[in-house]
Amino acid sequence: MGMTDNLLSTSQWLITAVLFVVILLLALRTVDWAAFRNDNALQHSFFGAAVVLGFVWQLRAGISPGLAIHIFGVTVITLMLGWALAVLSGLLALVITVITGREPVLMFAANGLITVMVPALVSHAIMRWERRRNFRNFFAYIFFCGFFGAGLSVAVAGVIMCLMLWISGTYGFDELVHEYLRYLPLFMIPEGFINGTFVTGLMVFHPDRLKTLDQSRYR
Repeated sequence: MGMTDNLLSTSQWLITAVLFVVILLLALRTVDWAAFRNDNALQHSFFGAAVVLGFVWQLRAGISPGLAIHIFGVTVITLMLGWALAVLSGLLALVITVITGREPVLMFAANGLITVMVPALVSHAIMRWERRRNFRNFFAYIFFCGFFGAGLSVAVAGVIMCLMLWISGTYGFDELVHEYLRYLPLFMIPEGFINGTFVTGLMVFHPDRLKTLDQSRYR
């Protein structure tokens, strides 16, 4: 989901931009750049994910004027790279959508926050919760971090975007419920399935690609 037109008030746009910059700076400081430069496989995953997401996000459907929905795919990227690199990779993908004219430059911060940062942080939080619970069955990682994490990340991002549009007065609350919120569970199902399937495949065939996977816990 994303905003294809400027639907925010000036004050909301400024607040969104500030949040965007704060999270971006935090992500830049969190990344171990020395390890990144020395890990060719991680670099390939990082840039490959950006290109794949950039083209996947070209496939979208319009629902209301200025709004569009598409598969996020951020959860699997977060599990592969960690939340900080996932944010940076997702923003590179967002640059591709701007270059191709799918989203305006003016809404880059808002779309980056909703499409990339919120899903990455939600997925990271669920991964940390699963790790603290110390589950010993690898299906817990697949289900909670992959399937459930992806679905919940879409739900949280969708609710935040609706709150932003409601507060700005662009759409009324009843209109958002009728045209968007009531369909949110339908967006969660394919998002969870696609991300969960990719996580399962990576865990079976290339577990080393999942940087957040602690393989020693499941032996």
